This record gives sequence, C-alpha cells and structure tokens, in this order.
Amino acid sequence: MADGLTPLVALLWLLNVLTDSGGQLAFKAAAALPGDAAGLDRWRAMARRPWLWIGIACYGAEFLLWLAFLSLVPLSTGVLLGSINIVAIMVAGRLLFNEQLTPLRVLGILLVSAGVAVVGLQP
Repeated sequence: MADGLTPLVALLWLLNVLTDSGGQLAFKAAAALPGDAAGLDRWRAMARRPWLWIGIACYGAEFLLWLAFLSLVPLSTGVLLGSINIVAIMVAGRLLFNEQLTPLRVLGILLVSAGVAVVGLQP
C-alpha cells in the first residue's frame, strides 16, 4: 500500500466502490423489466421492484462514504481513484447481465485500471 493511502482511506474507497457499483447494478436490475409496459405503467412497475429501492439506498450510503473519502484525499486523487467504479460496473455488467465487452471496452478497462494504479501507488 502506498504511503498516501492509509487503511481508513483504502476502506472508504473500497466501500465507495461497492456501494456505487451496487447501486448501478440494482438500477439496471430495476430497469430490466420483463413485459411490454410503457410510459407511466413502466415507471410504476419499476417503483414496485425492490431493486430500485436497493439502488437508492446504495446511492445514499455512497454519498456519505464519498464525502468521508473526499475529506481525507485531494479531489483530483479521489476522482481518479473513484473511476475504478467504471471497471467494476463493466465487469459486473458482463457477469450479471451478459453485456458485451468489446475489445475497445477491454482496452478502456485496462487504461482506467492503469491510471488508478498509478494514482493509488504514488507516495
């Protein structure tokens, strides 16, 4: 672990990634409605699904964790470290929703991961 990444910062970062990714995945699950409901009926059906409320709860928790995280790291570092959420969501989207990972997306995952590693490992 780099000198600048204390155990508390690493914990807040990990929890932030988990809650943000969990929220995104819950919203995707809520939006993936079977059937052909449209318009207001579709929104009502989504509101009845627990995934929507799980996503909202995750975002509430993520907001508090993000504030705590940003109180300990510079904004530029926090935003770069937080971008690992993109990688987690893309991989989870592949595993849970069978979404495609094209070569360009894989390249993007590798570039984001490299950027996060560079920022996270600097003293």
